[in-house]
Order: sequence, then C-alpha cells, then structure tokens
Amino acid sequence: QVQLVESGGGLVQAGGSLRLSCAASGSILKINTMAWYRRAPGKQRELVARITSGELTNYADSVKGRFTISRDNAKNTVYLQMNSLKPEDTAAYYCNADVVTTSLRYLEVWGQGTLVTVSS
Repeated sequence: QVQLVESGGGLVQAGGSLRLSCAASGSILKINTMAWYRRAPGKQRELVARITSGELTNYADSVKGRFTISRDNAKNTVYLQMNSLKPEDTAAYYCNADVVTTSLRYLEVWGQGTLVTVSS
C-alpha cells in the first residue's frame, strides 16, 4: 500500500507565497512521474505541474513563471513552490504519483488534498 500526504496549504493574501509538500510512503520501489493538480470551486480538476523521474517539468500556462515543481527522490517527496499567488489560484490541490511497488505493481496514487485560499 502506498500513501501520499500533502501539507502546506492555507490562507494567503494575493501576491504572497506558499510551498506545498507531498510525501509518499509505503511499499515503494520507484516513483516515476509526480504531479500537482487542483480543483477550484465549480470547476474541473486541472493539471498544475508535473515532474518526471528525470526531473523534466511542465506547467499549466496559468502558473508558468510563478510556480515551481521539484522533487527529492531520497525523501519520496514532491514540492510546489507557489509565488505571486492570485485569487484565481484558490483551489484544493492534490498530489499525484505513478508508483512502482516492491511487488512490481504499477499504481496511480492520489493524496487527500490540501486547500489553498488566496484573498484579494
């Protein structure tokens, strides 16, 4: 079994910064791509940023230049540094990972979500 636990969400004023963390634990052999998604009230879930095991990254156009995704493979952790936050960034943020378990199962795992609220 593999779990993802997010942390770092909260309330921040527009223009401020937050750093989200997501730590994976369990029977992990390897983690391939890790990503952050978000779902704003009344909207569909969208990809925010993705990072491969080789640390190639891609971002949603709406966050390019403001958000940075990174990972620490030794800690099985992915981060999302969010700067210059805007009210439209308000959403529940979810961590996602493609995991190979020690029993060689391939799993797509989701975290429980962390809420980010940006006030104007």
